[in-house]
Amino acid sequence: MQRDDDARSDGPVQAAKRAVTMQDIADRVGVSKALVSMVFRRVAGPSAETRKRVLEVADELGYRPNRTAALMSLRRTHLVGVMADIRSSFHAEMVEYLVAAADEHGYEVVLGAVTPTHGEGKVVETLLDFRCEALILLGTELGTGVLDALAERVPVVVVGRRVGGNVDVVRTADGKGIGTVVDHVVGLGHRRIAHLSGGDGTIAADRRSGYTRAMRRHGLDADVVDGDFTDGAGTEAARALLARPQLPTAVIAANDRSAIGLITELRRVGLRIPEDVSVSGYDDSTLAQLAHLDLTSVNQQPREQAAKAVDAVIERLDQGRTESASIVLRPQLVVRRTTGPVSASVAGPRSGVS
Repeated sequence: MQRDDDARSDGPVQAAKRAVTMQDIADRVGVSKALVSMVFRRVAGPSAETRKRVLEVADELGYRPNRTAALMSLRRTHLVGVMADIRSSFHAEMVEYLVAAADEHGYEVVLGAVTPTHGEGKVVETLLDFRCEALILLGTELGTGVLDALAERVPVVVVGRRVGGNVDVVRTADGKGIGTVVDHVVGLGHRRIAHLSGGDGTIAADRRSGYTRAMRRHGLDADVVDGDFTDGAGTEAARALLARPQLPTAVIAANDRSAIGLITELRRVGLRIPEDVSVSGYDDSTLAQLAHLDLTSVNQQPREQAAKAVDAVIERLDQGRTESASIVLRPQLVVRRTTGPVSASVAGPRSGVS
């Protein structure tokens, strides 16, 4: 059996010698085998200088690709399936970066959109029907067993969620991210700080526990308002808070969409942000950056997450890695105009509108 798909066979004498492989070329040039493969496949990515050097070394070593294997490689699709929630501006931003990162490696992205009528399971099966060679799942809530079963079929990268098994994970430390927001508003003098949760999923749970730990660290009582990642949840949370005898002076939402829904409803009844209530989100989405919102939020480094996710796919498909990998990035607090110092007018026993 040949060592790999690039062995040569030029007769009995040459066949007795060890075939020159792409790894041999990569070792001589000082680059990865994947980069050498990209040169021979004529895909974008390697510089002109690198291409020239790879081809020169291939000629020096007498490298000749196995034509049968080359024909078989043409059957590869070089497609990466990406599952995203089209209602999430953060996911939309991630998809843009994923497309760019995949293109650098000679791969194309097939987008599978999660909608209220098209759930995650159906999206995944559709991507597999398109013969995607790997899956990148943004914010998935699929069970560990389901993910492990998928990983038996194709490489799977989960982005944004803590999960075990044989899948790769790229995420930010959500608990620490929320903790930085708590530290920020406590530093502004706030003590009545509520958290608008993102629901029952793993991502929401990590953010909720991060909030609770940070509040405990400051000697404050946690105040969790049930919700989800939609703007409608923010609207409902605002109404629930307004019905209380005492409003919190700050609300930390689990994501930007729910924070925006909360702000919209609070402003509708005449409250000022941040003079009456400070509000922050999570994701630092394009919506958070709009001038009329200018929402304090937590940046999840989407460009770097996308690059790491695609790198994980390439390592699985082109470099032979089989063990799972977990990459955790540090989120960054971005302070804008929706958070400010607590004022005397809202620090008393009752705040809000009559």
